[in-house]
Amino acid sequence: MNRKTLLALMLAPLAATAATAATPQTFLRQAGLTDNSEIELGALAEARGGSDMAREAGRMLQADHRASQRAAAPLLARYRVRPPVGVLPDARAEMRRLQRLSGRAFDRELATFNIAAHTRAIAMFQAQARSGDRGTAAFARAQLPVLRHHLQMGRDLLRQSR
Repeated sequence: MNRKTLLALMLAPLAATAATAATPQTFLRQAGLTDNSEIELGALAEARGGSDMAREAGRMLQADHRASQRAAAPLLARYRVRPPVGVLPDARAEMRRLQRLSGRAFDRELATFNIAAHTRAIAMFQAQARSGDRGTAAFARAQLPVLRHHLQMGRDLLRQSR
């Protein structure tokens, strides 16, 4: 694990405690970009994962984040937010890194990124769950168990890929 990744993993819990709720529109845009990112990373993991566990994780990421997009659709309409297009910059960079890897190295890198990304997402969704906006707070609360499961899946994959 490189220093940058290790530092991100160490600082992720601090970021989680500092997260504050966003406006409904900002939260929905960020959540949508997160979903898009995880769907693309999931497809890459399904196609190139070095283990059955990584490929299954990829399928799960795709299915769960597509379900999140469907659940967010009524809120996007209510708040007049266009469904976000594209992925988060860190996810795009991660996809480039993953393209150069295979086998256990691929799985280890995927797991490390998954842990950091889902730690950040959980912090964002927890903050929104505490917000005064009933619609996005309810959506965030409903998605938190899935995000926590993805975080655990990343931890399990990291253990397996060592």
